[in-house]
Amino acid sequence: MPRPLPTLPKAHLHLHFTGSMRHTTLIELAAEQGVHLPDALVEDWPPRLRATDERGWFRFQRLYDIARSVLRRPEDVYRLLREAAEDERAEGSRWLEIQVDPSGYAQRFGGLTATLELMLDAADRAARQVGIGVAVIVAANRTRHPLDARTLARLATQYRDRGVIGFGLSNDERRGRARDFDGAFRIAKRAGLLAVPHGGELLGAVSVAECVDDLDADRVGHGVRAAESPRLMERLADRQIACEVCPLSNVGLGVVEHAEDVPLRRLFDAGVPIALGADDPLLFGARLLPQYELARDVYGFRDAELAELARQSIRSSAAPDSLKKELLTEIDTWLAD
Repeated sequence: MPRPLPTLPKAHLHLHFTGSMRHTTLIELAAEQGVHLPDALVEDWPPRLRATDERGWFRFQRLYDIARSVLRRPEDVYRLLREAAEDERAEGSRWLEIQVDPSGYAQRFGGLTATLELMLDAADRAARQVGIGVAVIVAANRTRHPLDARTLARLATQYRDRGVIGFGLSNDERRGRARDFDGAFRIAKRAGLLAVPHGGELLGAVSVAECVDDLDADRVGHGVRAAESPRLMERLADRQIACEVCPLSNVGLGVVEHAEDVPLRRLFDAGVPIALGADDPLLFGARLLPQYELARDVYGFRDAELAELARQSIRSSAAPDSLKKELLTEIDTWLAD
């Protein structure tokens, strides 16, 4: 009989702040504040976005901006992170690294620094209330100027010991190449932060290679298009650079047509470390656990392989070594039962 996946200890390394919001919370906050939500966020939720073309990506960003607009008060930030931590715990996730671009909230929360401090305090409070580890990745927007990314990188380094563990780069790969942001990533890496840029989602293997070669990536957000290059997969495996694979996000955005088209098995069998992620559950309708269920039901992962996926997520995380050791032992126990 298959072992229960909710009790498999795991780490969640690819979750965006706004996109982590519960759908019910979005509906409730929008009603409180008189924000009109389009049908795609109500009756037709979750939307099918087809962001492989410019119009589809614009629609994705529009829905994301609408969702962001309901988070107006500090108590909304505290609520979002507490609920996200609760949802993680229910699915067996014991360590969460959540990505946020403070620029998107700076105007309403008193500037970049005040916004980041608010989010770090909310993350710390959520971690203590729920009993899981919660850390923050500051992510720059690749559609903005690289100098903005440098500003965020410097800000992130100032909070290296207060909950910031990494520096990322998100948004549409087609509108900003990784190599243009190398200066920001040098700042972050010098301070000891993990480099976790997105790559290999809407563009091919070359996008992943740029993240590795130009940004010295420790992990790559998504990275699924690395499967198009056996040589690149070999490099990722040799250097143990994890890909944060988000299968249902790939389907929701039209990166692949069907879940079975995501090359999770090919990457895993090539020795590329995998950290399954949910990306933006608010827009894709699924949190972390369904990604593991896909691995079992669609990609044919046996329990021993699912346990290895969980181990890889933990090893690739910034969790303290003591917690990593504890969780790896618990995974062995899960598999032995």
